[in-house]
Amino acid sequence: MKKCICLIGKPNVGKSTIFNKLIKEKKSIIMDEPGITRDRIYGIVNYNDKKFSLIDTGGLQDGSDDFAREIRMQAELAMDASDLILFVVDGKYGLDATDFYIKDLLRRSNKEVIVVVNKMDNKERQENIYEFYELGFDKVIGVSGEHNIGFKELLEEITKDIPSNESSNSHIPKFCIIGRPNVGKSSLINALLNEERAIVSDVAGTTRDAIDTEFTYDKKKYILVDTAGLRKKGRIYENVEKYSYLRSIRAIEESDVCVVVINAEEGIIEHDKHILGYAIDAGKGIVLAVNKWDKVSDPDSAIKTWKKKIANEFQFTPYIKVVFLSALTKKRIHTLMPEVLNAYENNHKEIKTSLLNNVIMDAVSFKIPPSYKGKRLKIYFVSETGVNPPKFTFQVNNKGLLHFSYERYLENKLRESFDLTGTPIILQFKNKNEREK
Repeated sequence: MKKCICLIGKPNVGKSTIFNKLIKEKKSIIMDEPGITRDRIYGIVNYNDKKFSLIDTGGLQDGSDDFAREIRMQAELAMDASDLILFVVDGKYGLDATDFYIKDLLRRSNKEVIVVVNKMDNKERQENIYEFYELGFDKVIGVSGEHNIGFKELLEEITKDIPSNESSNSHIPKFCIIGRPNVGKSSLINALLNEERAIVSDVAGTTRDAIDTEFTYDKKKYILVDTAGLRKKGRIYENVEKYSYLRSIRAIEESDVCVVVINAEEGIIEHDKHILGYAIDAGKGIVLAVNKWDKVSDPDSAIKTWKKKIANEFQFTPYIKVVFLSALTKKRIHTLMPEVLNAYENNHKEIKTSLLNNVIMDAVSFKIPPSYKGKRLKIYFVSETGVNPPKFTFQVNNKGLLHFSYERYLENKLRESFDLTGTPIILQFKNKNEREK
């Protein structure tokens, strides 16, 4: 089954336009930080109850300068992590030497390739699509990113081997362990699977380098989404952090809960924040695990210091639970799984509409929304319209009157009234009688 797909092509062929068209139904887009990647964007596509991840890459060119090499490395990383490659070419100007250069790169990847001929805006261009079979790939599909032509055919081809989102294991909490290199992810996985665990099965996962391990903890089943080690040799793996980004993204997508691991010896660094951000943007339940606690002197007092440090560094995520443990010695390892379960349950929590409205109306009575140019926000009704993560839709008179500080106030009231620790939540505001887009 295809789960991860990347867009490859030279500059200005319309990759980003196609990317935006494909992810249009998904609001959560993850963008990597400048400096770690160059022009690589990640998103999720939902089509007919089927889901896959999509990676946009920078325009490839046959060059030896630093910029071209960096772009090429990022594209190679994306290709290696993908199950299917969409090779985007220009239907207006046809093929050139760069396209054949890219073709050679794709051949060496040994991945399935679909040639996507963009800018097929008229009948004449559509009739000339056969010239693109010259690239030597079996599947060629014409589209127009600008005019929204051909995307149904493309999506049907992409998703033909992908099962629907519902699965037999949908009721079993799935979690992944992510973090930057050398924080102890592998040790933590081994500790979980070897200590008082009954491993039920190791099932080949949905990606070529992923394993879903089902195991039992405290009489409850879980699925650990793990990824195998680096398989190919070569210069593109000199920077492990760049490769771990794509591996982490795939694990996040497959999971209900993300355990983000931090190295207690090294403290919190910027990359830890970015990894946490991926999980938040994906709407997953989250547990923060501070590992290598056996290396910390005076651990009891250190917990207080660390909690203050975390509160300061992650100011906008006070809802995330933190555990302190040592994967190596298994000290405090028992504190992790209860928080994983709690984050999963809260991420999937369903709240009665009547209770929601009572809480929100009480909140509004206690603190009236601020006025703007003599007008004031009015909230008529609120309902939960989704889970994973919980999504709350507010019917209001004019959503343009909503101030971000009041939105934060409403979020805090929801979290105070209903246990929503360990999960992001979404607040959506719609004008009364506004139709769903």
